[in-house]
Amino acid sequence: MSIIEQRLHELGLQLPEATPPLYHYVPVTIHQNVAYISGQVPRINGQIPFPGKVGQDVTIEQAAELAEYCVLKALSCLKAQIGSLDQVEQILKLTGYVQVVPNFYEPSKVLDAASALLEKIFGEKGRHARTAVGVATLPSNTPVEIDFIIALKGENR
Repeated sequence: MSIIEQRLHELGLQLPEATPPLYHYVPVTIHQNVAYISGQVPRINGQIPFPGKVGQDVTIEQAAELAEYCVLKALSCLKAQIGSLDQVEQILKLTGYVQVVPNFYEPSKVLDAASALLEKIFGEKGRHARTAVGVATLPSNTPVEIDFIIALKGENR
């Protein structure tokens, strides 16, 4: 078991199965040891557990839980591409989109759950830059979508 897989186990976390995208794109692109992970939505068994807008249909706590699931989905896609999450050198950046009602000014609270989870998993390597944006709509009426930029160890890929 890899170091990061051991850490996930200690945290009581399990990566979901990496699933193929629903549309015409790839989940992960790697260029010069940097992985760009496509926007992840918290689809579980084909469904969004808490659909709708944060501040109306979805609480900050529910959206934060979905943001954590987006992290696990992203790591699952990355692991499928590179074989081991021990190859992560540094989480560089997250861009998170939160579907919100007008006058909701706390998308950062939702994204803090994703940021905190990455730090729990990777330690200092999990600390990253971040953008949190409130938006009017997201695919499948999901409250949260997050994309990731991650530096990898090793030879140029």
